[in-house]
Amino acid sequence: MDQSQPLLVAMKGHPGTGKSTLARAISSSLHYPLLDKDDIRDSTDAVQRSLPPDLAHSLLNDLSYSALSRLAETQLGLGLPGVVVDSPLSNRARLDDLLRVARVHRARVAVVECRPGDEAEWRRRLEARGEGGGEGRRGWHKPKNWEELRRLVEGYGGRADYDKGDVPWLVVDTTARGGEVEVVAAEVVGFLRGVVGGEHD
Repeated sequence: MDQSQPLLVAMKGHPGTGKSTLARAISSSLHYPLLDKDDIRDSTDAVQRSLPPDLAHSLLNDLSYSALSRLAETQLGLGLPGVVVDSPLSNRARLDDLLRVARVHRARVAVVECRPGDEAEWRRRLEARGEGGGEGRRGWHKPKNWEELRRLVEGYGGRADYDKGDVPWLVVDTTARGGEVEVVAAEVVGFLRGVVGGEHD
């Protein structure tokens, strides 16, 4: 993808929406490095167990987002054409931090939001993944079932639905078309080519 400005692709979506699977497909297609917040958060298990429970989650979650932004800044600073940043992006402040990173390197930002249209399939995926969870494993800190997800979303207090401003934004249904990630990724890549080409300015 020819481009004069780097592109920061920010994924958005609740756990189990297919966000990370799609992020990997986009990263592979565009040959952009992939930065996943879960890779950072997964590494904090021992730290979490050493902290008071009421402090650990928010502190380590904020730390993970901060590290994610720093990593994105480093990648863009290397002169790479783009980077894919995978996180829930659950409030406007998280997006604002990535916009700040992008401004430093004069990069464009595009958000890809995963929003499953088939709630039953979303629930099936979430709970299938949760069966393999547990301390010390990948994703141990994420909701393991639908009730845990419901509590997480309620805890956002509506902050996950925020003003998009003028940021190019694509919402995709990751359960449509049989949930074939290649098909959805092709749609996203087409959108991103348009962002790079200035079609969404």
